[in-house]
Amino acid sequence: MSELRAATRQSTARTGIIEFDGARGTVSIPCTIADVSGTGARLKLDWSLAFPKEATLVFADGLRKTCRVAWQKRRLLGVAFADGVASADEQALMMTEEEQALHRQHIGAQVKGAREARGYTEAQIANLVGVSPEFVSRAESGEISIPLHQLTHMADLLLVDLDSLVAGPASIAMPPAGLGASDKFEPLLR
Repeated sequence: MSELRAATRQSTARTGIIEFDGARGTVSIPCTIADVSGTGARLKLDWSLAFPKEATLVFADGLRKTCRVAWQKRRLLGVAFADGVASADEQALMMTEEEQALHRQHIGAQVKGAREARGYTEAQIANLVGVSPEFVSRAESGEISIPLHQLTHMADLLLVDLDSLVAGPASIAMPPAGLGASDKFEPLLR
Protein backbone atom coordinates (compact mmCIF):
# COMPACT_ATOMS: atom_id res chain seq x y z
CA MET A 1 0.00 0.00 0.00
CA SER A 2 2.78 2.46 0.86
CA GLU A 3 4.41 1.73 -2.52
CA LEU A 4 1.14 2.59 -4.26
CA ARG A 5 0.91 5.89 -2.39
CA ALA A 6 4.51 6.70 -3.25
CA ALA A 7 3.91 5.91 -6.92
CA THR A 8 0.69 7.92 -7.07
CA ARG A 9 2.09 10.96 -5.35
CA GLN A 10 5.72 10.73 -6.49
CA SER A 11 6.42 11.42 -2.86
CA THR A 12 9.87 12.55 -1.81
CA ALA A 13 9.33 13.74 1.79
CA ARG A 14 12.56 15.72 1.70
CA THR A 15 13.36 18.82 3.63
CA GLY A 16 14.11 22.09 1.91
CA ILE A 17 13.94 25.83 2.38
CA ILE A 18 11.81 28.36 0.58
CA GLU A 19 13.41 31.83 0.35
CA PHE A 20 11.94 35.14 -0.71
CA ASP A 21 12.51 38.85 -0.17
CA GLY A 22 10.55 40.26 2.74
CA ALA A 23 10.23 43.75 4.17
CA ARG A 24 13.28 43.18 6.42
CA GLY A 25 15.46 41.17 4.04
CA THR A 26 15.52 37.56 2.94
CA VAL A 27 12.94 35.30 4.59
CA SER A 28 13.82 31.59 4.86
CA ILE A 29 11.07 29.11 5.68
CA PRO A 30 11.73 25.40 6.23
CA CYS A 31 9.45 23.17 4.18
CA THR A 32 8.83 19.56 3.32
CA ILE A 33 9.12 18.83 -0.39
CA ALA A 34 6.23 16.39 -0.58
CA ASP A 35 6.19 15.80 -4.33
CA VAL A 36 8.57 16.78 -7.07
CA SER A 37 8.67 16.48 -10.83
CA GLY A 38 10.67 18.01 -13.62
CA THR A 39 8.33 20.99 -13.74
CA GLY A 40 7.61 21.78 -10.11
CA ALA A 41 6.92 20.59 -6.59
CA ARG A 42 4.29 20.39 -3.90
CA LEU A 43 5.45 21.81 -0.58
CA LYS A 44 4.19 21.57 2.97
CA LEU A 45 4.94 24.75 4.90
CA ASP A 46 4.83 25.66 8.56
CA TRP A 47 3.75 29.14 7.54
CA SER A 48 0.30 30.63 7.37
CA LEU A 49 1.06 34.22 6.38
CA ALA A 50 0.79 35.67 2.89
CA PHE A 51 3.23 34.17 0.44
CA PRO A 52 4.83 35.92 -2.56
CA LYS A 53 4.15 34.86 -6.14
CA GLU A 54 7.82 33.98 -6.70
CA ALA A 55 10.42 32.43 -4.39
CA THR A 56 13.49 30.20 -4.46
CA LEU A 57 13.26 26.55 -3.43
CA VAL A 58 16.53 25.33 -1.92
CA PHE A 59 16.97 21.56 -1.83
CA ALA A 60 19.01 19.92 0.96
CA ASP A 61 21.97 19.34 -1.40
CA GLY A 62 22.10 23.06 -2.29
CA LEU A 63 20.25 22.97 -5.63
CA ARG A 64 18.32 26.24 -6.00
CA LYS A 65 15.25 26.58 -8.25
CA THR A 66 13.31 29.79 -8.76
CA CYS A 67 9.61 28.96 -8.49
CA ARG A 68 6.28 30.58 -9.17
CA VAL A 69 3.31 29.75 -7.00
CA ALA A 70 0.75 27.75 -8.99
CA TRP A 71 -1.72 27.20 -6.13
CA GLN A 72 -1.95 27.41 -2.36
CA LYS A 73 -4.34 25.64 0.00
CA ARG A 74 -3.63 26.57 3.59
CA ARG A 75 -0.14 25.22 4.26
CA LEU A 76 0.18 23.27 1.01
CA LEU A 77 1.81 25.08 -1.86
CA GLY A 78 2.18 24.03 -5.48
CA VAL A 79 5.07 25.64 -7.31
CA ALA A 80 6.21 25.57 -10.94
CA PHE A 81 9.86 26.02 -11.81
CA ALA A 82 10.24 29.47 -13.36
CA ASP A 83 12.95 28.39 -15.80
CA GLY A 84 10.87 25.53 -17.25
CA VAL A 85 11.60 21.83 -17.05
CA ALA A 86 14.50 20.89 -14.81
CA SER A 87 17.49 19.32 -16.54
CA ALA A 88 18.17 15.60 -16.16
CA ASP A 89 21.02 16.41 -13.75
CA GLU A 90 18.77 18.65 -11.64
CA GLN A 91 16.03 16.02 -11.59
CA ALA A 92 18.56 13.42 -10.44
CA LEU A 93 19.34 15.69 -7.48
CA MET A 94 15.65 16.26 -6.74
CA MET A 95 14.56 12.62 -6.91
CA THR A 96 16.41 9.35 -6.37
CA GLU A 97 16.54 6.87 -9.25
CA GLU A 98 13.94 4.76 -7.45
CA GLU A 99 11.61 7.77 -7.10
CA GLN A 100 12.10 8.61 -10.79
CA ALA A 101 11.27 5.01 -11.75
CA LEU A 102 8.11 5.10 -9.61
CA HIS A 103 7.16 8.41 -11.23
CA ARG A 104 7.60 6.97 -14.75
CA GLN A 105 5.61 3.86 -13.80
CA HIS A 106 2.79 5.95 -12.37
CA ILE A 107 2.56 8.18 -15.44
CA GLY A 108 2.70 5.11 -17.71
CA ALA A 109 -0.09 3.42 -15.76
CA GLN A 110 -2.21 6.58 -15.93
CA VAL A 111 -1.70 6.84 -19.71
CA LYS A 112 -2.51 3.15 -20.16
CA GLY A 113 -5.65 3.43 -18.02
CA ALA A 114 -6.87 6.49 -19.92
CA ARG A 115 -6.02 4.88 -23.28
CA GLU A 116 -7.87 1.66 -22.42
CA ALA A 117 -10.86 3.61 -21.06
CA ARG A 118 -11.11 5.34 -24.45
CA GLY A 119 -10.80 2.04 -26.33
CA TYR A 120 -7.57 2.84 -28.15
CA THR A 121 -4.80 0.38 -28.89
CA GLU A 122 -1.14 1.22 -28.36
CA ALA A 123 -0.74 1.34 -32.15
CA GLN A 124 -3.61 3.83 -32.56
CA ILE A 125 -2.24 6.22 -29.93
CA ALA A 126 1.27 5.83 -31.33
CA ASN A 127 0.00 6.79 -34.78
CA LEU A 128 -1.91 9.82 -33.47
CA VAL A 129 1.05 11.07 -31.40
CA GLY A 130 3.65 10.30 -34.08
CA VAL A 131 5.70 7.72 -32.18
CA SER A 132 6.23 3.98 -32.50
CA PRO A 133 3.96 1.44 -30.78
CA GLU A 134 7.12 0.20 -29.00
CA PHE A 135 7.59 3.70 -27.52
CA VAL A 136 4.01 3.68 -26.18
CA SER A 137 4.48 0.18 -24.73
CA ARG A 138 7.76 1.09 -23.03
CA ALA A 139 6.35 4.40 -21.75
CA GLU A 140 3.24 2.72 -20.32
CA SER A 141 5.40 0.17 -18.51
CA GLY A 142 7.56 2.95 -17.04
CA GLU A 143 10.76 1.95 -18.84
CA ILE A 144 11.15 5.37 -20.47
CA SER A 145 9.93 8.91 -19.82
CA ILE A 146 7.37 10.58 -22.05
CA PRO A 147 8.51 14.04 -23.18
CA LEU A 148 6.16 16.79 -21.98
CA HIS A 149 5.00 17.79 -25.48
CA GLN A 150 4.00 14.19 -26.23
CA LEU A 151 2.36 13.72 -22.83
CA THR A 152 0.35 16.90 -23.40
CA HIS A 153 -0.73 15.62 -26.82
CA MET A 154 -1.75 12.26 -25.31
CA ALA A 155 -3.77 14.02 -22.61
CA ASP A 156 -5.59 16.03 -25.30
CA LEU A 157 -6.31 12.92 -27.37
CA LEU A 158 -7.52 10.95 -24.36
CA LEU A 159 -9.63 13.86 -23.06
CA VAL A 160 -7.94 13.99 -19.65
CA ASP A 161 -6.11 16.87 -18.08
CA LEU A 162 -2.34 16.70 -17.87
CA ASP A 163 -2.38 16.91 -14.06
CA SER A 164 -4.38 13.69 -13.82
CA LEU A 165 -1.77 11.85 -15.90
CA VAL A 166 1.12 13.19 -13.85
CA ALA A 167 -0.19 13.47 -10.31
CA GLY A 168 -3.47 11.74 -9.72
CA PRO A 169 -5.97 9.14 -10.75
CA ALA A 170 -7.08 9.46 -14.37
CA SER A 171 -10.29 11.43 -14.66
CA ILE A 172 -11.83 10.22 -17.86
CA ALA A 173 -14.42 12.54 -19.36
CA MET A 174 -17.73 10.91 -20.23
CA PRO A 175 -18.64 10.52 -23.92
CA PRO A 176 -20.91 13.21 -25.35
CA ALA A 177 -24.66 12.71 -24.91
CA GLY A 178 -26.08 10.27 -27.40
CA LEU A 179 -23.08 7.94 -27.44
CA GLY A 180 -23.36 4.64 -25.60
CA ALA A 181 -20.71 3.38 -23.22
CA SER A 182 -19.40 0.97 -25.86
CA ASP A 183 -19.34 3.59 -28.65
CA LYS A 184 -15.98 5.07 -29.47
CA PHE A 185 -15.54 8.62 -30.67
CA GLU A 186 -12.53 10.11 -32.37
CA PRO A 187 -10.77 13.11 -30.83
CA LEU A 188 -10.24 16.20 -32.89
CA LEU A 189 -6.85 16.18 -34.58
CA ARG A 190 -4.81 19.37 -34.59
